Amino acid sequence: MSPTIERKRNRTRGVTPVLATPELDKKFRVEADTSNFATGGVLSIRCDDNLWRLVAFISKALNKTERNYEIHDKEMLGVIRCLEA
Repeated sequence: MSPTIERKRNRTRGVTPVLATPELDKKFRVEADTSNFATGGVLSIRCDDNLWRLVAFISKALNKTERNYEIHDKEMLGVIRCLEA
């Protein structure tokens, strides 16, 4: 193995994974947010240590028509996009 690969492997040992694996017997939480330009959201799972860990995320820009929506409609669009993903 090359020294570069070995150094990279050593740096990742003991590092917590960025995304958690979904387990259907655990509690899930969906959080959505919207700005004037985009919607975004995350799906989290409550792990055994009682912490919420990221499972998935989504982000999408609003098109010209969507940018003209009232704020409550933009927020609902963000929730719908999260649930559809």
